[in-house]
Amino acid sequence: MYLLKKTFLFACLALLIQCKTTKPITHSFFIAGPTFTGIIGEDNQEQWSAEKPKARDGYVLGNGNILICWSDIVNEYNNKNEVVFSYQLNSNNKELGTVQRLDNGNTLITELGENPRLLEVDRNNNIKVEVPLLPETDNAHMQTRMARKLENGNYLVPHLLAFKVKEYAPTGEVVQSFSTDLPELGGREAKNWPFTAIRLSNGNTLINLTNGNKTVEMDSSGKVIWKMSNDDVEGQPFVDPCGAQRLKNGDTVIASYGAKEGTKLFQVTRDKKIVWQYDGPHRVHHFQILTTNGKSLQEKPMK
Repeated sequence: MYLLKKTFLFACLALLIQCKTTKPITHSFFIAGPTFTGIIGEDNQEQWSAEKPKARDGYVLGNGNILICWSDIVNEYNNKNEVVFSYQLNSNNKELGTVQRLDNGNTLITELGENPRLLEVDRNNNIKVEVPLLPETDNAHMQTRMARKLENGNYLVPHLLAFKVKEYAPTGEVVQSFSTDLPELGGREAKNWPFTAIRLSNGNTLINLTNGNKTVEMDSSGKVIWKMSNDDVEGQPFVDPCGAQRLKNGDTVIASYGAKEGTKLFQVTRDKKIVWQYDGPHRVHHFQILTTNGKSLQEKPMK
């Protein structure tokens, strides 16, 4: 009995020490948003800002440059704020929606309008790959959002009004699609427009459903294996969720683009607990978590 009491005492003491030494989560992050485009430090203060807000997409690259997509132009800035790469919207289309620097040095861009297409352009603006997109709507602004290139060479493209995330081969063939109007998600009435789709390392796909105020994870067959919405937490942190990021520890960070006050960006665990949130003044369309408690999250340089 004495040994049991002693063991229990040591366990409680260890738990108390752990609780006292656990640091609160802090992040620095890049924001592409309507009122501010730039970097917020772990102290929630502005560290860098672009010359104008209203960016759609963007990244801080491994070399420290910052790649940003607005509706009419993509710019890359070096540490002197000089533009070292730029791409202008083609006059035949109406807006840009995506930017991603690829491992081969090309830049992935989507153009929306009469000729919706996905492009890979090199440093000299030569088009190296052009993939026609099939958005099922003529509304340019609603044709697609955050497209990303996959490790298999295909492209993952959310189509909002089609209620589908489509995987395109470089030939333009749709080789797979994930439906977001499933009955278990509320059907079409729930307006689960897919906005951000990310292929995870386990082969699943993480999708933010913007108007439906949900985040879901689907397996390779399109089956929902995890979902989260305002039904799972107090308050209403899901307000038009746009950007998303899955962290190495399995947590998911979600941007509530529609939130004009309160929580604009928040981190949830697998068991649906909010463990960090940004309640600052700037709305978040898309984002990139850069550091956590002073440690960089980038695993490999992005050129």
